[in-house]
Amino acid sequence: MTKITAQEVNNLRKITGAGMMDCKNALVEAEGNVETAIEILRKKGQKVANKRADKEASEGIVIAKTTEKKDFGVVFMLNCETDFVAKNQEFVDLANAIMEVAISGLVKSMEALLAAVMAEGLTVEQKLTEMIGKSGEKMHISAYETLSAPLVSAYTHQGSRLACILAMNKAEVENIDQIGHEIAMQVAAMAPVAVDQNGIPQHIIDKELEIAKELIRQEGKPEDMVEKIAQGKLNRFFKENTLLNQVFVRDGKKTVGQYLSECDKDLTVSAFYRLMLGE
Repeated sequence: MTKITAQEVNNLRKITGAGMMDCKNALVEAEGNVETAIEILRKKGQKVANKRADKEASEGIVIAKTTEKKDFGVVFMLNCETDFVAKNQEFVDLANAIMEVAISGLVKSMEALLAAVMAEGLTVEQKLTEMIGKSGEKMHISAYETLSAPLVSAYTHQGSRLACILAMNKAEVENIDQIGHEIAMQVAAMAPVAVDQNGIPQHIIDKELEIAKELIRQEGKPEDMVEKIAQGKLNRFFKENTLLNQVFVRDGKKTVGQYLSECDKDLTVSAFYRLMLGE
């Protein structure tokens, strides 16, 4: 039998929010595999929080910005080890300076960003190394995403721990800036996993169906009803986790898709990225 340490149990508890004994039993059953343990917890009806434990460089700042034309946007996460450094003005200034390099140069990849030259003549990578030497803390850009579209909206939540960018297929729509801002806030608040169900990978859909069927069987439902009930649960998953099918937070009587159609019959969201510290 695989030996499970208290630290491994605690890490799984931080990831899932499940009880200590439930986490231990799941890890034992999964022979120490965390992803398998998470699935086991879900199949047993545990409510699993969408969190990931990251003990190294798990603090930092997340910011998003667009060009003046709003046809290109960037969101990235700059990590450090402690909240003290994350709130230091020099660290915040560094994040903003990196963002200016990204936006002004229309930088589309992490590799290109790290090689880009900042105002003082250092590359972004060299500047990060310099800051590591000053602070004594690990620092790195852990995520970097960009979007190009007729309209890109950016939203950085207060405290700079959560930010997102959103691409829309049309810019020539009345109040489009406000519409884009509202939908970007929806993404930030409701954390959809895709624009619509077509954007969800098939392996995730298969996994959700498998978990739903297992739970339904545990409830004692007849086997000939399992598939139909599981499909209903999957449809609810799509409604809760895909942007266009979510209830619009500013008007609970309509979905995001319905709201966009009311603004313009052809208006839709083509893509988004959402980054949050701790996820």
